[in-house]
Amino acid sequence: MPDGKSSGKHPRNLLFSEALAQPKVMSTQGTASTSPPLEATDRILQEIAAVGCHLETMDARISDLTIASSSIRADIADFRETVHNLDQRLTSMEEHVAALSGQDAELRSLRTKVTDLEDRSRRDNICLFGIPEHKEGSDIKSFLKTLLPSSPVWSIHHH
Repeated sequence: MPDGKSSGKHPRNLLFSEALAQPKVMSTQGTASTSPPLEATDRILQEIAAVGCHLETMDARISDLTIASSSIRADIADFRETVHNLDQRLTSMEEHVAALSGQDAELRSLRTKVTDLEDRSRRDNICLFGIPEHKEGSDIKSFLKTLLPSSPVWSIHHH
Protein backbone atom coordinates (compact mmCIF):
# COMPACT_ATOMS: atom_id res chain seq x y z
CA MET A 1 0.00 0.00 0.00
CA PRO A 2 2.79 2.44 -0.60
CA ASP A 3 0.67 4.24 -3.14
CA GLY A 4 -1.82 5.41 -0.46
CA LYS A 5 -4.67 3.26 -1.69
CA SER A 6 -6.35 0.38 0.11
CA SER A 7 -8.24 -2.08 -2.07
CA GLY A 8 -8.83 0.61 -4.61
CA LYS A 9 -10.21 3.11 -2.08
CA HIS A 10 -8.92 6.58 -1.50
CA PRO A 11 -8.11 7.32 2.20
CA ARG A 12 -11.11 9.69 2.34
CA ASN A 13 -13.42 6.75 1.65
CA LEU A 14 -12.06 4.51 4.42
CA LEU A 15 -14.23 3.41 7.34
CA PHE A 16 -13.41 4.64 10.85
CA SER A 17 -11.70 1.42 11.85
CA GLU A 18 -9.78 1.32 8.59
CA ALA A 19 -8.74 4.95 9.01
CA LEU A 20 -7.30 4.18 12.42
CA ALA A 21 -5.46 1.14 11.10
CA GLN A 22 -4.32 2.85 7.93
CA PRO A 23 -0.85 4.45 8.26
CA LYS A 24 -0.42 8.01 7.08
CA VAL A 25 0.86 7.89 3.56
CA MET A 26 1.93 10.79 1.49
CA SER A 27 0.79 10.60 -2.07
CA THR A 28 3.34 11.16 -4.75
CA GLN A 29 0.63 11.99 -7.18
CA GLY A 30 -0.49 15.56 -7.58
CA THR A 31 -3.86 16.56 -6.20
CA ALA A 32 -6.47 18.62 -7.90
CA SER A 33 -7.05 22.08 -6.52
CA THR A 34 -10.61 21.17 -5.37
CA SER A 35 -9.62 18.17 -3.16
CA PRO A 36 -7.89 18.75 0.18
CA PRO A 37 -4.33 17.56 0.62
CA LEU A 38 -3.89 14.03 1.99
CA GLU A 39 -2.49 15.29 5.29
CA ALA A 40 -5.67 17.28 5.94
CA THR A 41 -7.76 14.28 4.95
CA ASP A 42 -5.81 12.08 7.35
CA ARG A 43 -6.32 14.64 10.11
CA ILE A 44 -10.05 14.79 9.38
CA LEU A 45 -10.28 11.00 9.44
CA GLN A 46 -8.44 10.91 12.76
CA GLU A 47 -10.82 13.49 14.18
CA ILE A 48 -13.79 11.51 12.90
CA ALA A 49 -12.32 8.34 14.44
CA ALA A 50 -11.82 10.20 17.73
CA VAL A 51 -15.46 11.33 17.59
CA GLY A 52 -16.42 7.70 16.96
CA CYS A 53 -14.45 6.65 20.05
CA HIS A 54 -16.17 9.36 22.08
CA LEU A 55 -19.53 8.14 20.80
CA GLU A 56 -18.67 4.58 21.87
CA THR A 57 -17.70 5.88 25.32
CA MET A 58 -20.92 7.86 25.50
CA ASP A 59 -22.90 4.78 24.42
CA ALA A 60 -21.29 2.80 27.26
CA ARG A 61 -22.11 5.56 29.74
CA ILE A 62 -25.68 5.81 28.46
CA SER A 63 -25.99 2.05 28.84
CA ASP A 64 -24.73 2.32 32.44
CA LEU A 65 -27.20 5.15 33.10
CA THR A 66 -30.03 3.11 31.58
CA ILE A 67 -29.21 0.20 33.90
CA ALA A 68 -29.00 2.55 36.89
CA SER A 69 -32.28 4.17 35.86
CA SER A 70 -33.96 0.76 35.67
CA SER A 71 -32.66 -0.05 39.14
CA ILE A 72 -33.96 3.27 40.48
CA ARG A 73 -37.35 2.64 38.88
CA ALA A 74 -37.52 -0.78 40.53
CA ASP A 75 -36.58 0.77 43.88
CA ILE A 76 -39.26 3.45 43.45
CA ALA A 77 -41.83 0.76 42.65
CA ASP A 78 -40.78 -1.11 45.82
CA PHE A 79 -41.04 2.12 47.83
CA ARG A 80 -44.50 2.81 46.41
CA GLU A 81 -45.64 -0.66 47.43
CA THR A 82 -44.15 -0.20 50.90
CA VAL A 83 -45.81 3.21 51.29
CA HIS A 84 -49.12 1.72 50.11
CA ASN A 85 -48.84 -1.10 52.68
CA LEU A 86 -47.93 1.37 55.42
CA ASP A 87 -50.86 3.58 54.44
CA GLN A 88 -53.23 0.61 54.75
CA ARG A 89 -51.79 -0.29 58.15
CA LEU A 90 -52.08 3.32 59.32
CA THR A 91 -55.71 3.45 58.20
CA SER A 92 -56.39 0.21 60.07
CA MET A 93 -54.68 1.55 63.21
CA GLU A 94 -56.65 4.80 63.02
CA GLU A 95 -59.88 2.76 62.87
CA HIS A 96 -58.75 0.73 65.90
CA VAL A 97 -57.90 3.91 67.83
CA ALA A 98 -61.30 5.38 67.00
CA ALA A 99 -62.96 2.18 68.22
CA LEU A 100 -60.85 2.28 71.40
CA SER A 101 -61.91 5.87 72.06
CA GLY A 102 -65.52 4.74 72.15
CA GLN A 103 -64.56 1.83 74.39
CA ASP A 104 -62.66 4.17 76.71
CA ALA A 105 -65.80 6.18 77.38
CA GLU A 106 -67.71 2.95 78.00
CA LEU A 107 -64.95 1.73 80.35
CA ARG A 108 -65.13 4.98 82.37
CA SER A 109 -68.89 4.59 82.63
CA LEU A 110 -68.53 0.96 83.79
CA ARG A 111 -65.93 1.95 86.39
CA THR A 112 -68.28 4.57 87.77
CA LYS A 113 -71.08 2.00 87.98
CA VAL A 114 -68.83 -0.55 89.73
CA THR A 115 -67.70 2.05 92.26
CA ASP A 116 -71.32 3.01 92.91
CA LEU A 117 -72.35 -0.65 93.35
CA GLU A 118 -69.44 -1.28 95.74
CA ASP A 119 -70.43 1.75 97.77
CA ARG A 120 -74.08 0.63 97.90
CA SER A 121 -73.10 -2.88 98.98
CA ARG A 122 -71.09 -1.47 101.91
CA ARG A 123 -73.95 0.65 103.27
CA ASP A 124 -75.52 -2.22 105.18
CA ASN A 125 -72.25 -3.47 106.67
CA ILE A 126 -71.56 -3.45 110.40
CA CYS A 127 -68.19 -2.09 111.44
CA LEU A 128 -66.67 -3.53 114.63
CA PHE A 129 -63.59 -1.82 116.04
CA GLY A 130 -61.10 -3.12 118.58
CA ILE A 131 -61.26 -6.78 117.58
CA PRO A 132 -57.91 -8.32 116.55
CA GLU A 133 -57.62 -9.74 113.05
CA HIS A 134 -58.49 -13.41 112.52
CA LYS A 135 -59.86 -13.76 116.06
CA GLU A 136 -63.15 -15.09 114.67
CA GLY A 137 -61.67 -18.36 113.39
CA SER A 138 -63.62 -20.40 110.84
CA ASP A 139 -67.16 -19.81 112.21
CA ILE A 140 -67.91 -16.10 112.20
CA LYS A 141 -71.57 -16.49 113.24
CA SER A 142 -70.70 -18.27 116.49
CA PHE A 143 -67.97 -15.74 117.19
CA LEU A 144 -70.36 -12.81 116.76
CA LYS A 145 -73.06 -14.48 118.96
CA THR A 146 -70.59 -14.79 121.79
CA LEU A 147 -68.85 -11.44 121.24
CA LEU A 148 -71.78 -9.07 120.86
CA PRO A 149 -73.75 -9.78 124.07
CA SER A 150 -70.56 -9.68 126.15
CA SER A 151 -69.11 -6.48 124.71
CA PRO A 152 -69.48 -3.50 127.05
CA VAL A 153 -69.91 -0.97 124.30
CA TRP A 154 -70.84 -1.62 120.77
CA SER A 155 -72.36 0.56 118.22
CA ILE A 156 -73.82 0.03 114.85
CA HIS A 157 -72.99 2.60 112.24
CA HIS A 158 -75.76 2.71 109.75
CA HIS A 159 -75.72 5.09 106.83
